[in-house]
Amino acid sequence: MDKLLDRFLRYVKVETTAVEETKKYPSSKGQLELGKMLVKEMKELGLQGVGVDKHGIVMGTIPATAKTAPTIAWLAHMDTSPEASGKNVNPQIMKNYNGKDIVLPKDKSRVISVKETPELTELKGKTLITADGTTLLGADDKAGVATIMTAAAHLLANKKLKHGPIRVVFTCDEEVGRGTDKIDIKKIKATCAYTLDGEGQGGIENETFSADGAVVTITGKNIHPGFAKGVMINAIRLAGLFISRLPMQILAPEKTSGREPFLHPYVIEGGVPETKIRFILRSFNAADLKDQAKILKNVAATIMAEYPGAKVDVKTKKQYRNMREYLDKEPRAVDLAAKAIRKAGMEPAFQSIRGGTDGSRLSEMGLPTPNLSVGMHNFHSPLEFACLEQMESAVKVLIELAQMWGKEKK
Repeated sequence: MDKLLDRFLRYVKVETTAVEETKKYPSSKGQLELGKMLVKEMKELGLQGVGVDKHGIVMGTIPATAKTAPTIAWLAHMDTSPEASGKNVNPQIMKNYNGKDIVLPKDKSRVISVKETPELTELKGKTLITADGTTLLGADDKAGVATIMTAAAHLLANKKLKHGPIRVVFTCDEEVGRGTDKIDIKKIKATCAYTLDGEGQGGIENETFSADGAVVTITGKNIHPGFAKGVMINAIRLAGLFISRLPMQILAPEKTSGREPFLHPYVIEGGVPETKIRFILRSFNAADLKDQAKILKNVAATIMAEYPGAKVDVKTKKQYRNMREYLDKEPRAVDLAAKAIRKAGMEPAFQSIRGGTDGSRLSEMGLPTPNLSVGMHNFHSPLEFACLEQMESAVKVLIELAQMWGKEKK
């Protein structure tokens, strides 16, 4: 666990926040910095064909010890969410956690409470890692990166363990929906893959939301406010009006759970002449996304009818689709993961995630890719934390999973 912890602490200190408002790939320099660090470590461990491509994607191969076994892949993303700062992350290590609320030291108003985070009751006595309250931690997904690197190190140091070739892939910009934009699955050349990007332990996420993004651009008319009567059209006010007309009680994430869909405004920016609202559209049924886009367009039409000088433009973009139907084409992907989790001493928990991973799009592209737990919690927030023992359990799952696939035939 010491090496696992050391890797994790080094990785989270590299600022890799993804940037949505850019066309660059990767969207931030820190992802390239972490990629170079990982390439160096992978070469030192003995992975083959290690390199980073022009898009910042890192790949290498753990060579086979079972020659007839199929190739599988392990993936994690290097970027962190733009929803909270990832600069100057200061990890706090809490050994033998006492089971009580956790007050973060640099901002005591931020508390990881047992009431709001009930999984803490199961982690008493464990080692937890938090940030200091001023940033997120970056366990999403550097816990996945550290888990994969530690499992790779174990396999390369124990060549008697039988497994096929294992591609190790670290991607960029997953948090802004572009994690697989530059991936070539022909280069990965695997029967199936696994993203290490899930909370808790023992989880197999074999179903995700289908997802689209939308940007609503409201164009108004600016003039000196002292002469604004009958002339000014304030795009900020119209943005507030737009949001107020959305069906909050049935389609807001804060009002929904389980398999219920949502339509979520998450960024608003601009001024009087122009204001933009960014949305995410989510449902387990992809057909619902068209209905959600129609809601946005209908609201836009009503506002333009009421304010003839305003323009309200709605643009939607496909992001990813529910992975479940694609996983059915290679049932071993999920079946062997469940067996590996049992072999590692846990009972698998199948989960339908109210979100998505790189595996959503990879599965759609033809590479079946369920998502596995890596011990992260409260991600995208300064209240994020990781459990070291759960991360270690994820390492054990990967080692067992490698050996399970080592018994399969191509």
